[in-house]
Amino acid sequence: MNKNAANAGSGATQAGRPARLSLADWMPKIVMAPTVVAAVVCIYGYMIWTAVLSFTNSRMLPSYKFVGLEQYERLFMNDRWIVALTNLGVFGGLFILICLFLGVMLAIFLDQKIRAEGAIRTIYLYPMAISFIVTGTAWKWLLNPTNGIEKMMIELGFEDFRFNWLSDPDMVVYCLVIAAVWQASGFVMALFLAGLRGVDGEMIKAAQLDGAGIITTYRRIILPSLKPVFFSALVILSHIAIKSFDLVAALTNGGPGYSSDLPANFMYAHAFTRSQIGLGAASAMVMLGCVLAILIPYLYSELRGERHE
Repeated sequence: MNKNAANAGSGATQAGRPARLSLADWMPKIVMAPTVVAAVVCIYGYMIWTAVLSFTNSRMLPSYKFVGLEQYERLFMNDRWIVALTNLGVFGGLFILICLFLGVMLAIFLDQKIRAEGAIRTIYLYPMAISFIVTGTAWKWLLNPTNGIEKMMIELGFEDFRFNWLSDPDMVVYCLVIAAVWQASGFVMALFLAGLRGVDGEMIKAAQLDGAGIITTYRRIILPSLKPVFFSALVILSHIAIKSFDLVAALTNGGPGYSSDLPANFMYAHAFTRSQIGLGAASAMVMLGCVLAILIPYLYSELRGERHE
């Protein structure tokens, strides 16, 4: 009888193990479930809702009377939206190109094993640690003609010096470029520096034995091997440029007039301050399309690379 009881207890223990193992297997899913649900609802759910609103005549409050592509037609007939798109082209193009150039040059400079590399790298990276609001506010002071760079140069004796881009509708977008490059170029430098430190040293030694100089080595061998880093930096910088809102809000507030508006500022102004939710939703979907146009080729290239491996 005792043997039967022991066997029964052993059987109960063995039967209990799968239950405990099953609970252990499910525990990570249970813990992650609220986060996943919140992400699906608050990110993808609101994307879908915004897309729906872009096809309605929503104004101050959401309305579900569908009007087809009317909001998109109104959007591309709006002068302010055309200015915002033009500014995005100028701002995004210059921002990406200058950040890539400075990032590569700074990374190559630090890759020479110079003294105080850690301190210099920290200085370059510091701007990325602060928000675009702080960056915009600081550069607003520096670029203000009455108390910034222009005033300092005049006090130094350069009476004819003028630097009033912040109040010039034709030049104000370049103020955004200056501030954004100052903040993001250090981050690009860090990406490329990590890539440079991962290059095979034997390949560099072989090039040097063949008589290649340092410039030729970087131009013909090292930089071409960093194509994935270039692509990643391009995607990240493009995303930053398309969604830029707080830098404009702090530095120019879209002015003078709306000459420095970017699409994100247009969307906010029309959706939340001008009671044109449908038009704002349409502009948001165009911005999403721009992001996807950059992101999808990147993901495709990554997945294709994994398949070939």
